[in-house]
Amino acid sequence: MRPITKIILFCTISLAFISCDRVTKNLAKTHLMNHPDISYLHNTIRLEYAENTGAALSLGDSLPRAASFWLLSMLPLAIMLGLVIYTLKNVDKLNALKMVALALIFAGGMGNLIDRIFFDRHVADFMNVGIAGLRTGIFNVADMAVTAGAICLLIAARDKKTAVEQEAL
Repeated sequence: MRPITKIILFCTISLAFISCDRVTKNLAKTHLMNHPDISYLHNTIRLEYAENTGAALSLGDSLPRAASFWLLSMLPLAIMLGLVIYTLKNVDKLNALKMVALALIFAGGMGNLIDRIFFDRHVADFMNVGIAGLRTGIFNVADMAVTAGAICLLIAARDKKTAVEQEAL
């Protein structure tokens, strides 16, 4: 795949997932905030509105405002900028799966950063899945994108390890 095609892929996936995250968060605010939870498939999927001022699973939500700004907004923003620079510098070396993975991680990171920066640290979460008492935390599309990107990176790393092992034989 040509480098320009990979960059277009990265940008398209990033914009698509950031847009989807924004739209679903706005829908959640409109239809779930101050409304009863909505349950599907015998409560396997639950839509419930929550705002998170911390990181994953509300870690760091009790940090002082200044510390929260630097640790949960500016540091991740610097990391996202670093991810874009890394991607652009290494576009020739990255295969399509890694480009997709990095785009998903970037989109998810930026989706939640938009909330943190523009909505006073409040990230909108609204999905919860589980069976009986075994449930996930409440999450959003940005969280799903980061998770999917991380899984793609693991698959790419495993594929690379398998290829190296086959070359050794």
